[in-house]
Amino acid sequence: MRGTKRPIHAVTTWFRRQPPKMKVFVAVLSGMVALLFLRMVVHDHDKLFVFAEAVHAIGIAVLIYKLTQEKTCAGISLKSQELTAMFLAVRLYCSFVMEYDIHTFLDFATLGTTAWVIYMIRFKLKATYMDEKDNFAIYYVVIPCALLSFAIHPSTSHHIFNRICWAFCVYLEAVSVVPQLRVMQNTKIVEPFTAHYVFALGVSRFFSCAHWIIQVLDTRGRVLTVLGYGLWPSMVLLSEIVQTFILADFCYYYVQSVLGGQLVLRLPSGVV
Repeated sequence: MRGTKRPIHAVTTWFRRQPPKMKVFVAVLSGMVALLFLRMVVHDHDKLFVFAEAVHAIGIAVLIYKLTQEKTCAGISLKSQELTAMFLAVRLYCSFVMEYDIHTFLDFATLGTTAWVIYMIRFKLKATYMDEKDNFAIYYVVIPCALLSFAIHPSTSHHIFNRICWAFCVYLEAVSVVPQLRVMQNTKIVEPFTAHYVFALGVSRFFSCAHWIIQVLDTRGRVLTVLGYGLWPSMVLLSEIVQTFILADFCYYYVQSVLGGQLVLRLPSGVV
């Protein structure tokens, strides 16, 4: 086991010592290698969406376990959960009126569990809620997302209100995890279950982002025309990439902590 840890430790030590530009280059190169690997291994690229949803479900299960067994919501951002419920509710509405399918059921199930988490934090476990740490003003993301959805939205044949709602939930999903990252930035110490949950979100976002990028490459960009014209298709892809990069830094420190055998994740200054 020590023989395995030594090369990993050497790589992580080398990476930490590199300047920011080199770290970005290595991160982008690693992402490209991972995308190439998925493209070769996963022949039905739609399965990447299934993987993303499965990992997300695992993350929610970890969160539910923390709330029910540990009897604490310390380290969990109520505002992130509220933003998640908001974009899921809007997306569920869009699913009903625009494209009723299996994802409608999955969104309904996710919204239900998210609403339960919000209830537990607000009422059952209120005494353990870190209100002073969860200090991100959500209107900083809700208002810009709303304005952006009015300016850039799908150019499909659906009613304009539905198209704006669709755009709003896409943009809001991309930044819904920001309050959770702020809580972890304020505390600097992340207990295991919260870290597992956020890492699951990061992996889920990567699979979802990989699906879109691979689809664009395989169809030489034609898949984007299915979503409409103008800036909207590019904004969908950009939103997926933004979600992935927002969580990338945290995921790096999470993996480093796990490989180092640490149960509690300690974040250095400047992370997230």
